Amino acid sequence: MPASRLRTVSVAACLALAAALLGACGDKPPATPRAPAVATSAADTGGMAALIAAAKKEGSLNTIALPSDWANYGALIEGFEKKYGIKVAVENPEGTSQDEINALKEHRGGGLAPDVIDVGGSFAQSAARQGLLAPYEVAEYDEIPEEQKDPRARWYNNYGGYVSIGCDAKRVKTCPSTFADLRKPEYKGKVALNGDPTKSGSAFAGVYAAALANGGSFDNIQPGIDFFAELRRNGNFIPVESSVATIAKGQTPISIDWDFLNLGYADEFRRKGADVDWRTAIPFDGSFAQYYANGVNKDAPHPAAARLWQEYLFSPEGQNLRLGAYARPVLMDAMRKNGTLDKAAAEKLPTVEGTPTFPTEAQTENARRTVNRGWDKALSG
Repeated sequence: MPASRLRTVSVAACLALAAALLGACGDKPPATPRAPAVATSAADTGGMAALIAAAKKEGSLNTIALPSDWANYGALIEGFEKKYGIKVAVENPEGTSQDEINALKEHRGGGLAPDVIDVGGSFAQSAARQGLLAPYEVAEYDEIPEEQKDPRARWYNNYGGYVSIGCDAKRVKTCPSTFADLRKPEYKGKVALNGDPTKSGSAFAGVYAAALANGGSFDNIQPGIDFFAELRRNGNFIPVESSVATIAKGQTPISIDWDFLNLGYADEFRRKGADVDWRTAIPFDGSFAQYYANGVNKDAPHPAAARLWQEYLFSPEGQNLRLGAYARPVLMDAMRKNGTLDKAAAEKLPTVEGTPTFPTEAQTENARRTVNRGWDKALSG
């Protein structure tokens, strides 16, 4: 994990206290409180207590594309509703990052618009450039590593993981552990991605990882496209979006996806007693880590609830709930230092070698353009 910057002792103490009372250090009101719709921090609204009161008065939060089994969103939504008495609506739970951006534009100014988004990094950057997101600094904003946030606080990464290869050992004799393995004839008709990389952040990351495994770089994602085109021609790659359901049915016995999802699927199959032996490997030849970003809709129908939701996701409670589902919280290093990290959950994360590096915003946007231009043509041949 990238090392986070240290702040002053007083702010570190604030974070520790936040485990017991979210926002305890942000309650000093400004001289003239601002409306939640234009507030750039909890202090702007008159302090955390004022933000909570305003959010409770709104009573609702509109979200989109948040499956309950994705990075522990089921528990996060339940925890937020119980803590604040605010009802969370989830539109299109299985939607993609692009669906979220589309919804911001299509429902602009309407009561059905998403208040918040959770998208892959490149999609967050795109939304910010289009002027769709409101600047808002959560209490822990300064603790978020510089490379994991927008300097104008329009988006910030919340959790992430590594691209991994999931495999059903009951349907695959020898599970692959590298991208190179996926070329083997024995995997014909078995390899899938979690979505379309032109629309899905997880699938896009899978292509980026494949590029790194095949002579590409953060500046050159084309080898990743070429790799999947090769697998498609050889019959190994199938255009079926992998999910718990497709895995259980045997449709996608090998799935390239985030490690936190593949590990979570294994737990789910064990709980249900499913006839699936799901195993996860992080490929050393294409090690790629990335995070998902949160942001507030500039025209959020429930602006106070939207901002309070961000505070909750970045609180120790929210970050540890992420960790409980194998997702690496962006504040993990800071929480380890201030004593708020769930150590038992942290010890369950798979071991990875080296320190992850991340593409710049310019590199990511260039890669996204390349995938958008070339994916369909390359895979249709």
